[in-house]
Amino acid sequence: MKAVVLAGGLGVRLRPYTLFAPKPMLPLGDRPLLEHTIEWLKSQGITDVIIATGYMGKVIEDYFGDGSDLGVRIEYARSRRPLGTAGQLKTAEHMIEGRFVLLYGDVLPRADLRPMLEFHESKGALATMMLMKYYTRIKYGLVEAADDGRLLRWNEKPEVGGWVNVGCYVMEKGFLRYIPSGVPYGMDAAFRSAMEAGEPIYAYRSEGTFIDIGDRESYLRANREFLREMREIP
Repeated sequence: MKAVVLAGGLGVRLRPYTLFAPKPMLPLGDRPLLEHTIEWLKSQGITDVIIATGYMGKVIEDYFGDGSDLGVRIEYARSRRPLGTAGQLKTAEHMIEGRFVLLYGDVLPRADLRPMLEFHESKGALATMMLMKYYTRIKYGLVEAADDGRLLRWNEKPEVGGWVNVGCYVMEKGFLRYIPSGVPYGMDAAFRSAMEAGEPIYAYRSEGTFIDIGDRESYLRANREFLREMREIP
């Protein structure tokens, strides 16, 4: 089985850091996030990796080469302009043969992938999305008021959350027929198209955790947590 890692976004929410490196190449601890991602895939038994590049893609290719230094085989699907998550996946279509794992380049799952693969197989799914629990504390008080303005409820800085998409999927190649070629297209739109067509689309609830560096605040928090973990290792 192959894995496709989407690593071509502009990383606008992470500027100015991404003015000098593509988002997946930002350091997380002692190595780029993308290297951690490849090592995680390798730990799950996946050693054939397609990296879909775009913005500053040469930085990624120069660093990883063919992947032999990491004990994996890396190919590159290149795009010249931003295509969105699904649009970028489409650029790798000619390299995909059957079932594959898809990862966003700014997220690192910390979970066992094998139960999700078994779930996907048992459901006969066309695509399965990994979900994880996520909670965050709102920095404002949530207030409910009646139509006449009378105060009904005040919940100061509540914690809210639920199951969220962590940017990890198992897919069959047939899913790509719901993605148009050569145009920007979001993964949410591709999933809606497949569901409207009656395809077997599933979500797998994972008990693991994930690291997200989608914006500056998330990146700085992830780096602090990762460095703290490194110091705890003897």
